[in-house]
Amino acid sequence: MNAQTAVLGAGAWGTAVAKVIAEKGKEVVIWCREEETAEDINKRRRNPRFLPGVTLPETLTATTDIEEAALGREFLILAVPSLYLLETVKKILLVPSIREGETAIAVITKGFLSTPKGPRLLLETLEDYLPGFYRQSLVYIAGPSHAEEVSRGKITGLIAASESPKNSIRFRELLKSGSLFVFSSFDVRGVQVAAAAKNVIAIAFGMLDAIKTMGGQTEEANSFGDGTESLLLAAGLNEIQTLGMAMGATHPETFTSISGIGDLDVTCRSVFGRNRRFGKEIIEKKILKPFKDLDDLLRRINEIGYLPEGVAAAKHVKVLVDKYRLKMPISVGLYQILNREIEPLDFLRNFLNSLG
Repeated sequence: MNAQTAVLGAGAWGTAVAKVIAEKGKEVVIWCREEETAEDINKRRRNPRFLPGVTLPETLTATTDIEEAALGREFLILAVPSLYLLETVKKILLVPSIREGETAIAVITKGFLSTPKGPRLLLETLEDYLPGFYRQSLVYIAGPSHAEEVSRGKITGLIAASESPKNSIRFRELLKSGSLFVFSSFDVRGVQVAAAAKNVIAIAFGMLDAIKTMGGQTEEANSFGDGTESLLLAAGLNEIQTLGMAMGATHPETFTSISGIGDLDVTCRSVFGRNRRFGKEIIEKKILKPFKDLDDLLRRINEIGYLPEGVAAAKHVKVLVDKYRLKMPISVGLYQILNREIEPLDFLRNFLNSLG
């Protein structure tokens, strides 16, 4: 198959995006780590491990050979989790069409990357490794979306942010469909920060939601309601904007657009949100109990059974808060919970006190 587009990463989001493009009659190849996933896609037209219940089009095929997937494509979409993103990119650097800058590259991963220089945004880090052709030409795609909905044709909006207007438009045209709307932005840094930092807030939101739903163990917990959740969400958005502007965001309205408040709201409130789920399970299942601190949790993250990106982001955000000397009590409090320094109710108490 001479596919125009390759998607690296056959998780739920990568598969959903590949499906949207393939449903437009375009041939798409998706790279999988697991032989079983590739076989499911190629032979059964399904990805039951990551995106159950969805039938995939015939124009979408899978391979476990990453160089084969990347070779000669017009478009390449990076969809692996942030923990594995740099490792994945290093595997395609010698692919001729990448080496010569012939392939347009977009990233749909959310998070920060850990580097010797500290936490960095995804695109600026990838630019240090990719050939010089890609400097200021990569595209970052984010917005209030869930794979489970996008793959089933639910109306959704995304932002394609790039310093290259041409490439932003190219990916916008590639992705847009009757149910998927894509808008352009030049605020590459702001959109990336919003996409990464909202996962931290969503974990805190999930904890609050669980305590509110269960009634809690104390009279204090019983005082939490829908308004408390909105208070947390609004304060969280302020923190995301604070961090974004410190890291070079160029447009304050980025944070009041779909890539800011839109993405934060759906991540906090949707039943599909992994970070919200993780926050709820901190309360309901005591999921942190086996881990001694945040580093231990990151080393053994596969034991969770799914990947809440906000766990790694919480560690990165704490470093950035200290670096830029920012006041971000929700993000710092969530870091302390994951690091087993404080309990969730103590965190919520401290957060509410900080507002007074």
